[in-house]
Amino acid sequence: MIKTALALSTMILISECSSENEPPASSTATSDTATEQNQPHYETTDQWVGRWIGVEGLFLEISKDESAGPGQYLLEMQYGLDAEQSGTFEGQATAEGINFSREDGQQLLRAGDGEDTGMKWLLEKEDCLIAATGEGYCRD
Repeated sequence: MIKTALALSTMILISECSSENEPPASSTATSDTATEQNQPHYETTDQWVGRWIGVEGLFLEISKDESAGPGQYLLEMQYGLDAEQSGTFEGQATAEGINFSREDGQQLLRAGDGEDTGMKWLLEKEDCLIAATGEGYCRD
């Protein structure tokens, strides 16, 4: 009986040692998923670089801020009809879009279509960026 218990204990120890060297079966799937989730946000927002047109002379010009690093942008915009509703703002890529701050508060520039802008003049557009309902910029 003691020999059986000793043999069984030895087998358990040997099997545990050999399984320590092998990764768990799910770690590969977890690793692939984590890699996809950790893709840089700026891969999407880099495609937004360039000029976007709003209504009544409003515009948005996005450029990369190379000195600040990947995922950093400069947003030159005329976002209102008054002259003081314009400027250049620093933006940062996030999972949702480009986060930036201006005089009227924290903003998130996100992708959408003309309907998402909430503006009847842009309803037919398909490639737009929206800062807020009633403030959108589109490309043809």
